[in-house]
Amino acid sequence: MPKLKKVFICQNCGTASPKWQGQCPDCGEWNTLASEMTGRASRPGPGSRRVETSSLAILAQTEQPRLGSGSGELDRVLGGGLVPGSVILLGGDPGIGKSTLMLQAAAALQQHGAVLYATGEESLRQVALRARRLGLAQATAQLLAETCVEDILAAATAAKVRVLIIDSIQTMYSRGLESAPGAVSQLRESTASLVRYAKTTGTAVLLVGHVTKDGQIAGPRVLEHMVDTVLYFESDTGSRFRVLRSVKNRFGAANEIGVFAMAEQGLREVTNPSAIFLSRHAEPVPGSVITVMREGTRSLLIEVQVLADASLGANPRRVAVGIDGNRLTMLLAVAHRHGGLALHGQDVFANVVGGVRLAETAGDLAIIIAARSSLQDRPVPNSLVAFGELGLAGEIRPVPFGEERLREAAKHGFTEALVPEANVPKRPPDGMSVRGVTRLSQALEP
Repeated sequence: MPKLKKVFICQNCGTASPKWQGQCPDCGEWNTLASEMTGRASRPGPGSRRVETSSLAILAQTEQPRLGSGSGELDRVLGGGLVPGSVILLGGDPGIGKSTLMLQAAAALQQHGAVLYATGEESLRQVALRARRLGLAQATAQLLAETCVEDILAAATAAKVRVLIIDSIQTMYSRGLESAPGAVSQLRESTASLVRYAKTTGTAVLLVGHVTKDGQIAGPRVLEHMVDTVLYFESDTGSRFRVLRSVKNRFGAANEIGVFAMAEQGLREVTNPSAIFLSRHAEPVPGSVITVMREGTRSLLIEVQVLADASLGANPRRVAVGIDGNRLTMLLAVAHRHGGLALHGQDVFANVVGGVRLAETAGDLAIIIAARSSLQDRPVPNSLVAFGELGLAGEIRPVPFGEERLREAAKHGFTEALVPEANVPKRPPDGMSVRGVTRLSQALEP
């Protein structure tokens, strides 16, 4: 038997320390070190077992089949479906729909083979009631109310499952450790056991994870390094729409998104997300401009609104919602220097409609045009879409995937586009006139 010893492990980052300290020496958090009993297992010496190698050329030519989850949006985020032997970690706020999505996926994945849904937070009766509400009462997926990883893996092996769902990883524990479920060592060991099982058997494993108040997966950061794919569920308070975002994916594009709508029958796919974020005013209104942002492999049309109003205080306010506040201040300074927009005495409020965050620079040109429209109280035509990055010297820089953005705008009926000169295609989309500009002064010309 390995000898047990007491160590103090940070519950925030997982750093081990031989003695208790008030502050973690690695991450700097206070009062996060907790005592745990660990043991060092004896390892075989070198050359004690035979290791076989494989040819990369042969493996690369082998087609890797994917398992369809029954949801086009989920498959898009995963890169085309579940890869056998992969481990997916799904995080999100409480009540956002993680268990609902996993239960719907379990019902659809049963066409590929046996599916085991292991729940550590709910009873079997509660899961069955949710399945009835979602219209999945006839699903043949196997249910198991268990929190011991060894027992779950034994049941999965006996049933020869192709997909294993764990809800949630924070409730799991391993008999080899004395710490309580949810501790850093339990999370690390439980996840490692599940990863080893997935790689050796070819079973796809989906893990549901809790998040902290900062929106990060609860537990050590190494958890996200161990799995193949990390997905986050996002939503605004009171909104029925959910955005599933991929922040890590070894088998597909990172930062890909899928959009769902929460209904009484569960999560429904939203195949045309641009329609959600476009308000389409009956008449053109000042301060509103449509731009095209890029999320993964998807182009989304969003509405950027800017309100410029005379300031009543000594220091004009700059308020940004869905836009980086420092970048808004920089854009207004460039607009004053190179575009002649006198906004120094104006309170400026910028907002992205629909709760979307515009994290890329392609929306710079739309923000400046919306600011001028509000300042001069002159509406921008509803048929216009604009995108482009603005430099400090007043130049309009090109952005990636310009043609894809224009095609998405044309598909939604936009007939005019204001873009960087380098993004003007040789053959514009049918029915659309594209105007290219190189300087901000050209873009602001009437």
